[in-house]
Amino acid sequence: MRKAEILPQSLAPVGINREQAAELIGVSATLFDRLVADGKMPDARMLYGRLVWDVAEVVAAFRALPHRSVSVDARSTEGNPWD
Repeated sequence: MRKAEILPQSLAPVGINREQAAELIGVSATLFDRLVADGKMPDARMLYGRLVWDVAEVVAAFRALPHRSVSVDARSTEGNPWD
């Protein structure tokens, strides 16, 4: 049985691994690494040689990212001489 299955479904984990952190925000693990290196996502905590991300910190960092400022509909006609 995997550790994630030990917790009841009603109790979410507090710490997650790199792949889980990337999945949580909907990106690949490689892109997540770039976001961490760029300071847009939090760094991991070190637990006996293992990297563990705090779920609350990852969620807070994601929510702090800016929204796209221009909608797709508005961009699609601007600067296009054929529209």
